[in-house]
Amino acid sequence: MAVKAQVLYDFMAEPGNNELTVRQGDTLIVIDQTVGGGWIEAQDTAGRRGLVPEGYLQVIGGGTGGEQSWPGGGASVSNTAEGWDGRGYNPAEGDIYDDEWDDDWDDQSEGGYRGDDQVEDESGASGRGSTVKISLNKFPFSKGPSPEVFLLAKPPANERDRLPVYVGEVGPVWLYPSDPLDCLVADPKKESKLYGLKSFIDYQITPNTTSRPVNHRYKHFDWLYERLLEKFGSALPLPPLPDKQVTGRFHDDFIRMRMEQLQSWMTRMCRHPVVSQSDVFQLFLTYRDEKEWKAGKRKAEKDEMVGPLIFSLVEPEAPELDAAEVEQKCEHYSRFTRAMEGGVRELLNVGHTHWKRCTGPLPKEYERIGRALRDLSSVFTSSRYPGEETLTDALTAAGQTYEEIAEIVAQQPQKDLHFLLETNSEYRGMLGNFPELIAVQKAAVEKVRESDRLVSTGKISESDRKVMNHRLSAMSYALQAEMNHFHSNRIHDYNRVMQLYLQRQVIFYQQIADKLRAALSRFTTL
Repeated sequence: MAVKAQVLYDFMAEPGNNELTVRQGDTLIVIDQTVGGGWIEAQDTAGRRGLVPEGYLQVIGGGTGGEQSWPGGGASVSNTAEGWDGRGYNPAEGDIYDDEWDDDWDDQSEGGYRGDDQVEDESGASGRGSTVKISLNKFPFSKGPSPEVFLLAKPPANERDRLPVYVGEVGPVWLYPSDPLDCLVADPKKESKLYGLKSFIDYQITPNTTSRPVNHRYKHFDWLYERLLEKFGSALPLPPLPDKQVTGRFHDDFIRMRMEQLQSWMTRMCRHPVVSQSDVFQLFLTYRDEKEWKAGKRKAEKDEMVGPLIFSLVEPEAPELDAAEVEQKCEHYSRFTRAMEGGVRELLNVGHTHWKRCTGPLPKEYERIGRALRDLSSVFTSSRYPGEETLTDALTAAGQTYEEIAEIVAQQPQKDLHFLLETNSEYRGMLGNFPELIAVQKAAVEKVRESDRLVSTGKISESDRKVMNHRLSAMSYALQAEMNHFHSNRIHDYNRVMQLYLQRQVIFYQQIADKLRAALSRFTTL
């Protein structure tokens, strides 16, 4: 029997990636759920087939006992985590769960991870392109904490964990640390274990607060990401890590690219006032020995203030908002993030197309012009007409100039377009999380609207209703603080990357202009 799934969010396929464009509410037939990398092959009602992000789908019907069955080995996926088994392992992805943290780190880990460490021969299929990881522990789409559980949750006893929100010139803002956190990811080294059978790349991370380096491999970053996603994913649009990769992981170019991407991810995490000050992130950057790491790691994995319950920690220093105002804010942010996501995708599509042209047909066109000019110079030389050496030499030089320009054009995208595309990829990842963040807010608004009926039926008291209104207001302030943080970073990032792009474009065209002027100067004026 074919398994059907409903689409939770709109997804626009990227050209050439064998993806399927789907719309929220569409019904798909699952063709292959063992693709891996967080993707599922599906077919729409028109018979079109392609890949769709797994986090964008919800199975219709399925097994019994609170579980939904996916194809692929009869794996059963629990509703409680939308396909995750609680350790960070998704049976549907086909990843082999490594039930040890690391032979020499922690072999009794309770948390999961899905690193890209492999045996030395690196056999297997190559990883896919960048994907958006979606937190699946949010009450609108899972069987996790319900709105009532959060909206009526008891406040935490630990004052240290509270998340204050202040009202500044732009509206609600998080409390930013007086000394901004930063770190350097550097010195990648190939290491091995199991007598050399298993190899991995170790990165050195040095925070500016201690100036003491710590070492982590990719799976440790993945573990950190899963913990942050579990704890803050209902409130913050966490950017995804660079994807896992099976083949080519030890090539110098890949290691350099991976290090740059991890540096960018860590820099963005350091800049976030909530994430950067969290215990789990501080542990990752500042642990002093194995004992401290293990204790902190297990504490993070047992943290109960995760998912929507994180809003219980939010303390706005402002009057409560009513549900109508909250709903209005949600609609405004929803429209903006959808529009920005469309703009980012368009720029990525145009940028990738331009990259392919600059590294493919465009240099070849310049090379053909150069060869044609040099061939014409050879023909002129064969005439042996006196006094034309200056012309033939100038033609030959012009041909060489165009061949040099071809090489400059082919190398240029890596110097400027690369950074523009990387920044847009990061923002696409964050924007892909906003629909669910806003859905969390909307679900809470609906529950508060139901509070009158709940009071009348005796399910909650009048004081409970007041608590729900207070919590909904806190959620809205948290969303506004996060959007203001997002806008502030957006303005900074796009200013920086566009300045870099245009500066290097100026240098690029200046190089070409200089070479053309030099070629021009060789021709005599009649």
